[in-house]
Amino acid sequence: MESWLNLEGKSVIVTGGASGIGLATVKEFLADGAYVTVCDISDKAPELEVGNGKLLYVQTDVTKKESVDAMVKKVVDTFGGVDVLVNNAGINIPRLLVDEGHQYELDETVFDKVINVNLKGLFFCSQAVGHVMVKAGHGVIVNMSSECGLEGSEGQSIYAASKAEVNALTRSWAKELGKKNIRVVGVAPGILEATGLRTISYETALAYTRGITVDQLRAGYTKTGTTPLGRAGKLSEVANTVAFLASDRASYIHGVTLNVAGGKTRG
Repeated sequence: MESWLNLEGKSVIVTGGASGIGLATVKEFLADGAYVTVCDISDKAPELEVGNGKLLYVQTDVTKKESVDAMVKKVVDTFGGVDVLVNNAGINIPRLLVDEGHQYELDETVFDKVINVNLKGLFFCSQAVGHVMVKAGHGVIVNMSSECGLEGSEGQSIYAASKAEVNALTRSWAKELGKKNIRVVGVAPGILEATGLRTISYETALAYTRGITVDQLRAGYTKTGTTPLGRAGKLSEVANTVAFLASDRASYIHGVTLNVAGGKTRG
C-alpha cells in the first residue's frame, strides 16, 4: 500500500546529511521508505534506524568534482538512479566587512571557503545528478537556502549572499530543467531550535560581530518578537517540507523557494 507521499523505493541523496537539518531530512526520508544516500565530509556515518528504507553512506567533499562524481556513480550503481537530490551541505563563518578590532574581518580565505561549499558544491552535485535525471527523464532537486538569503544578516554577509545566489540558481535551473521533467525548488529555514552550524566557534564569532556576548546571543534564539508564530522552528518541520516538495504531491511546485520561518520578518 502506498503512503500519501509515495516516496517508497525512491533514491534520495542528501548532502551534509550527518547532522542538523540534513540528518533530520535523512530520518524523514527513511521513515517514508526511501533509499537514502547520506554524503558528508565526516568520515563517521550517523547511527540511524533504517526502517523500511535503505541507507548508503558515502564520505564526500562537495567542493571536489571528482569526489562528487564518484559519489553519484556509487549511488547509481547501488540504487539504479537518483530520483531526488537535496543540496543541504553548507557552512557559515560569521565575519564583518570592516572590523576595527581586527579579529573577525572578512578575508579572501573565508570568502572562498563559504562560496566553495555553499555554491560550488551545490553546482557540482546538481550537475552530476542532473545528468542522471535528464537521462532518466524525471527528478527533483531541492536546494537548501536560508531566510537570511532573503533578508540579509548582520555579521553573516557572505553566507547570506551565498544563499541569495542559491535562490537565483533555483529559479534559473528551474527554467532550464523544467522542460526535461525535472523540478527544482528551494527551502529557506528561519530561526530553528538547533542546527549543525551552531558550533561554539560560530557563536563566538557571530556574537562578536554583533557586539554582544555568547550568552546574549543564545538568549536571542528564543526571542520571537519578529516571528508571528511565536516560537523557533523544529528541524523536523524543515525535513517535512523537503519530503513534501520531493514528492508527487508537490508536482506543480517549481522554481520557487519556500520560506519555512514561522512568518518571520526583520521588522
